[in-house]
Amino acid sequence: MAFDNTLTAILTQILSRGMLGLREEVLLTQLVNTDYSVDASKKGQTIDIPVASDMGSADAVEPAAIPTVPTELTSDTVQISLDNWYHKGFALTDQEIGRIRADKDFIPLQMDQAFRVLSNTINDSVFATYTGIYGYVGTADTTPFGGGVEVASATNMRKMLNDQLCPKKGRKALLDTTAGAAALNLAQFSDAEKRGSGETKTSGEMGRVFGFDWDEEDGVPTHTAGTVTGSPVCADTDVDSATVAVTGGTGSYLEGDVITIAGDEQTYAIGGTIDSSGGTLAITPGLKVAITGGSAPAITLKASHVVNLGFHRDAFGLAMRAPDAGLKELLGVGAAGNVMESVTLADPVSKLVMRLELIRGYKMTIWDIDCLWGTSLVSAARAVRLAG
Repeated sequence: MAFDNTLTAILTQILSRGMLGLREEVLLTQLVNTDYSVDASKKGQTIDIPVASDMGSADAVEPAAIPTVPTELTSDTVQISLDNWYHKGFALTDQEIGRIRADKDFIPLQMDQAFRVLSNTINDSVFATYTGIYGYVGTADTTPFGGGVEVASATNMRKMLNDQLCPKKGRKALLDTTAGAAALNLAQFSDAEKRGSGETKTSGEMGRVFGFDWDEEDGVPTHTAGTVTGSPVCADTDVDSATVAVTGGTGSYLEGDVITIAGDEQTYAIGGTIDSSGGTLAITPGLKVAITGGSAPAITLKASHVVNLGFHRDAFGLAMRAPDAGLKELLGVGAAGNVMESVTLADPVSKLVMRLELIRGYKMTIWDIDCLWGTSLVSAARAVRLAG
């Protein structure tokens, strides 16, 4: 047992050391709604994320001898599938293991890289859910906070979230490094007389401005728009419809494209890929303005753009679980002459859950990190794209 305890202590020390270094590397996982459970689970299982039901408007009070029957509410949920199971292995020499135990700041290069590769994969998977975000401000291929718009990049994003009834408390904003540099050049972000503090110029951190906690992320994605040209138009469609029929034009719409329809101020996100010469577009949200009388309004496609984000934490969901322990339970520690042990940790800051396994083979020791997770855009109304 003493050997097992020592082995577990080494594994825990290596895993915690590696995850500690990720706190400054991945930001989006720290800002979204997460699931902290480390119960073992399998790839492909789903987790239900509760979503608040729409209760409509308030009811007038009408005194009566019999109490009114409350409206029955159905609990809404969004399912997150644990469909991402990835791993990365690395080797450590006995000397490096000794230094890890003796020096609290030592992290071997190959171990550090293994943790970073996995954490970036998780971070990117959360970003990839942006395709359902329909709120859109800014101009494609134009860096926010420059080109004469300056602070309007922030105030327009704020207005869009207000219009979408997003809660004001707890809003975040993530910019790519180009937009972040442009923002820091503005007095509203950096000057003490505007902010009431000189901390931004000292630390380089933007902090809270215009109702958002701002930060930079080098993982901010770029959306490549479809290839539609010509004059595509919509057929007659009822309000709230989740689809619109489109004719005209050439090329294709791609999932995550954003369109506008003439006579309608709403921006819509496209789900799926269709040929613009004729087909049905799946749109989010449902159509806000009815198309009637054969008016055939024109459809305009937003160009390719950097997807800077303004959002509330509840816009995205990230569920992480400890993978099944696998061979350890089947074979046991030391089975077939091998040493096998694993530990799982959930970091409270990065919100990542990872497992580290040690498998001793013939003249070889394998250190392997793996993690199991799923992501979802839980509420598109609580996020907006700031195009760049």
